[in-house]
Order: sequence, then C-alpha cells, then structure tokens
Amino acid sequence: MKFILKSICGIAFLILFNYINVQAQGCVAIRSTGGLCTMDEHPDSSNTGNGSWLFNSNSRYFKSYKHFVGTQEQKQRIALGTNVINHSYTQDLTLTRIFDNRWSFAVDVPIVDNSRSSLYEHGNKERLSTHSFGLGDIRLTAYAWLLNPAKARKGNIQVGLGLKLATGTYNYQDYFYHQGGTADTKVLGPVDQSIQLGDGGTGITTEINAYYNFTHKFGVYGGFYYLISPREQNGVSSARGSAPSAKAVANGSDIMSVPDQVMLRGGASYGVGKFDFSAGVRYECLPVKDLVGGSNGFRRPGYIISAEPGVTYRLKSLSIYAFVPVALKRDRTQSVPDKISTQLTGTYTQGDAAFADYAINIGVTYRFK
Repeated sequence: MKFILKSICGIAFLILFNYINVQAQGCVAIRSTGGLCTMDEHPDSSNTGNGSWLFNSNSRYFKSYKHFVGTQEQKQRIALGTNVINHSYTQDLTLTRIFDNRWSFAVDVPIVDNSRSSLYEHGNKERLSTHSFGLGDIRLTAYAWLLNPAKARKGNIQVGLGLKLATGTYNYQDYFYHQGGTADTKVLGPVDQSIQLGDGGTGITTEINAYYNFTHKFGVYGGFYYLISPREQNGVSSARGSAPSAKAVANGSDIMSVPDQVMLRGGASYGVGKFDFSAGVRYECLPVKDLVGGSNGFRRPGYIISAEPGVTYRLKSLSIYAFVPVALKRDRTQSVPDKISTQLTGTYTQGDAAFADYAINIGVTYRFK
C-alpha cells in the first residue's frame, strides 16, 4: 500500500511541478521563472526524503509570429511580410533541497537565447535580426505543505514564497540597421523588451499548488503563480538606439516597464505503467496594471490560454517529461500608454503583439542524496 501511495503521489507531483515555467509564447514578455519549483514526490511518512536533493533541467522553445490586437489576428502582417518573428529558447537549471516531509527550498538558474527579426526595426527595407544570450533572472523559493503528509494521503496543498532577482541583463544591446532610411547606417541600442534577458526588477513570487488523487491511476492538479514587481520602470529606452518619438514621451512608453506576471494551471492525469499522461489548461498573463507600484512604461500586456497535453516517464530516481501547450486564445490588451494616448488624442489606441501557436517543453528530474 505504501508503495502504491508513493507512486500515485509521485506521478501527480511530476505533472504538477516538473514544469512550472511562466513564459508566454511571444512578444508579451513573460519570462521563465523556474523549471522545477518543488519536490516531485508526496512526502510519505515512511520515506520523508530528509536531506535529499532534486535536480531539474527544463528546455523550452517557441516561435512567435502571429500578430494580435485584442483577440483579432492581424493576418495581413504575415501576407505582407511585416510581421515580427521571435525565436526563444530557455534552459532552466533548478536545484531543490528537501529538508523534511514538509519543507523544501529551490534555486532556479535560467540560460536564455533569443532572436528577433523584423522590417520596421531596420528601416522597413530588409528583414534583419537582433539577438540576446546569457543569464536570465534567478529565482529563490521556499515551499511548505499545509497539510500533514502523514495524514493527507490523497491530496495536499503547497504554498511557496520567494524572490525573483534582477540578475538578467535588461539593457542588452545589438545593432539596428537602416535607421532614418539610410542604408549604411548602423545603430547600437537596447533590443526589444520581448528578447531582453531580464526585466531589471527584484520581485516577490507567490505560489499555491495542489493535487488530489481519486484512484491509484487518476488524479487532478492545479497551480497558481504571481510575480509582484514593485519597480515601475527600469530606465531602459524602448527606442532601439534612436531618439524616442514625441508620442512615446507623451504616453510614457519611451522607457521599459517592469510588469507583474500571472500563471494558472489545472488538469487531470492518468497513469499507465511507468507513464503518466496529462491533459490540462494553462493561463499566462502579463497584466495591464501591477498590484504594487506604478504601471506606466512600455509593456505589451496580454494573456494566452492554452491546452496543455503532457507525458511523463518515471524511473526510480529519474523522470523524463514533455509538455506542449497549444494556444486556444490570444489577447493583446490595452496598455497604460495606450490608454493615455486615447485620452490625449480622443482616438482609441491599442497596440499589437506577436504570439506563438505552441511551445515545446522537454525536461528531466533526478533525485539524489
């Protein structure tokens, strides 16, 4: 019985926690904040795992190229070749210390490799690219189970509290060409916010994770994540090495903002031998306004709702998984600068953002003493 309970809960937590990457699929710049957030097994009273460690490596890739204003896709952008194309790759390396059957602490280190090609950033003459590569924003998080694991055999709730550090470069620069319509002009400037390695702010992360197993094969899971970013702006120009426009100065979008982030996940899993198959829904959002501090500055707020199928293969100390969230709804909402421009001009203003159709997530988790 103990072995069955341990296996059930281990599968449930692999689904719930092996992949908690908060990163939207496109120009809505929700950044990766962790490949693994906690232990991958229910802390069975007969096997607390005191003093053990978990190492998780999570690889995430997506290509964003479809533009939306609100929920309306701007299909003409692809037809005319004026769309922006982002390629984003993040390698999250997470080390978790399990102190006992209730407490754990995780450190996540993301390595980011991004590229962005467009016409409008290079004088509308030729599609050219900018790039960024390096360390992202490191996250430190402490976790605790709310219910006594020795008694809560079928389900439990876990809370997490941590810090998101400003370790990633948030003023990464590359060259922009054909500025001002001159073919031989090359200007060094900060790359677009969507491919910056970090956001320049120290934030507070909050999490709630839960699961419940109805049988030894079938269970449900859910998770909530919110990043509180008190800093309003990071001081980096959004003009890509050029002088900001009068409009950008007037509405406050000439400087990049430091936004909050939100993620919700929920679904069900079913075990077959050493495999566990899951089906869930994922909601990722960059809010228009922050909970703490101001909300002005350049940002592309919006959200994406995805169907999230996944599969996990579990061995004794090693687990391998793959999750592929597929976009169901994409919405680029009206930003604070958009609202200011609407008030100043009397004409409704709402910017666009490019989204991906899906993201690919592949990873492994290894437990060791």
